[in-house]
Amino acid sequence: MTAPEKPATTVSAAAPARTAPDVAPQTAPAEPSLVRISEPGMARPDLRKQDLIAAVLERCEIKKRDAKPVIEAMLAVLGEALAEGRGLNLAPMGKLRINRIEEKNGRRIVVCKLRQGRLPDTAGDPDE
Repeated sequence: MTAPEKPATTVSAAAPARTAPDVAPQTAPAEPSLVRISEPGMARPDLRKQDLIAAVLERCEIKKRDAKPVIEAMLAVLGEALAEGRGLNLAPMGKLRINRIEEKNGRRIVVCKLRQGRLPDTAGDPDE
């Protein structure tokens, strides 16, 4: 017995011929961008409540006896909001989001992320 013959295939004139896929020319990789990382706490000491009150008094022309209760009340409200697990969105300070809350050694640890808008470049000026 002979094997059956396969029918011949024809290519129609309307069908385009198959070609290799277009390959984009190789380009040089993009220049890496420089990210400036600053280490908080290295440049200046922590801002304490008395420093905050003094800084507010410098900016506003009010007496300490008028400013201190307002600042203390504001700090209490912010502390209560964080204790409730609420985030803060306070311009120009930024948006504070709580990542997690832990209890260790009888103390509450709130781990937060603070996102600030674009800040002026003060890297070259140590007084700013």
